[in-house]
Amino acid sequence: MTLQPSLYRGRAAARSETGQALFLLMAAMLVVVICAIVAGAIARGFGVRADEQRAADLGALSGAKAMRAAYHRLFEPPLVDGRPNPSHLERAAYLALGVAAARGTAERNGAEGVAVTFPGADPLAPIRIRVAVDDPIEVQGGGRVRLRVAAEAELAPPASIAAPSAGQGEYPGPYAYRQGKPMRPDTAQAFDRLAAAAQADGISLIISSGYRSDAEQAILFARKPDPKWVARPGTSLHRLGTELDLGPESAYGWLAANAPRFHFVRRYSWEPWHFGYALNAGTASVGYSGEARSVGVPDFVPAQFVSAFAAAAQRWNVSAALLAAQAYKESGFNPFARSPVGAQGIAQFMPATAAAYGLDNPFDATQAIDAQAHMMRDLLRQFASVPLALAAYNAGPGRVGACMCIPPYPETQAYVAAILGMLNGMGDSTGLLAGGLEIRLVK
Repeated sequence: MTLQPSLYRGRAAARSETGQALFLLMAAMLVVVICAIVAGAIARGFGVRADEQRAADLGALSGAKAMRAAYHRLFEPPLVDGRPNPSHLERAAYLALGVAAARGTAERNGAEGVAVTFPGADPLAPIRIRVAVDDPIEVQGGGRVRLRVAAEAELAPPASIAAPSAGQGEYPGPYAYRQGKPMRPDTAQAFDRLAAAAQADGISLIISSGYRSDAEQAILFARKPDPKWVARPGTSLHRLGTELDLGPESAYGWLAANAPRFHFVRRYSWEPWHFGYALNAGTASVGYSGEARSVGVPDFVPAQFVSAFAAAAQRWNVSAALLAAQAYKESGFNPFARSPVGAQGIAQFMPATAAAYGLDNPFDATQAIDAQAHMMRDLLRQFASVPLALAAYNAGPGRVGACMCIPPYPETQAYVAAILGMLNGMGDSTGLLAGGLEIRLVK
């Protein structure tokens, strides 16, 4: 039977459409399979990257932990009575501890190509460690690609340091009382002069709070656990016996303008009522124990500078050990040192700061050490804390005063940590930190 042309064309078209549909279906299935393979590869890649990143993070944290445990040993004297001191640790050995801990932890968590470095390594006491992982991974269909991840951790002073830890530096008495509130006797006498001046201007000052023990502070913090408004126990300046919360609110303007004349400083920009008596720096109230004040010039100070440090410490009532550790960190006792940013001399004064302290020649070590002690005395009065005063010397009082904390700058963090570490190594309790150095991931 012969098909009519129109009927033949219809059946042929049907067969063609069926073949095209089958081809499209197979193509779609192939796309789905390919997408599944790609998605699986991507998911596997993300999973592998997450595993490698975890290994790097844990390695960095482990290395930092080992460094923290050994940190103080860097500052122990190498010799005691002429014999090697087993507590002393050389810088190379300190770094080796960090490397071993970081690499071992990363490898135990599956990493293979592990590299450990110390970015921005401080020549005295590195506090940052970087763990990089560079591992080959298998890809779908054969072959390998390199997977690179990294993590950094650091040692740093606690983000907020207002005073030594609980039991260190808390004013033990005797107390004087004004309006029923306890305080140091010298603070009370200064308040009498402040109150008399205010009364002459028609303002009656009210004391809402004076000295508070750590136990009392703990109760307040439990009621309002916000460190911005209530300091954590062991960090409140009220524990020093120098701090007063004053009112009424109508007196805030007068206090801001007149309190400095009576050596009261406004401690926090956000608390117009909180004023601290800033004289008598160098006592237990600002982070020094009685023993710390009596510590002489450390043995590592070059002989030609010993008398200058001793005289400056006595004149400005600042620990000679603190000044010496700071000068070593600043310049390595090089009276002719110059920094890339323009700081000069043994105490690394910027020209404007030198002029403000009457330092005509920053390369004259005796003059510079005296100006250094003068400036540290002022910063201790302003911030009532050795760590904060050191941070202000390095980063500027404005940056520290804005948060009453050590600013999160790597240079400043390393600066404060190194000097406090040296003081601890010398047995000077000035350097003790509340809670010790913190460990944190930074990258």
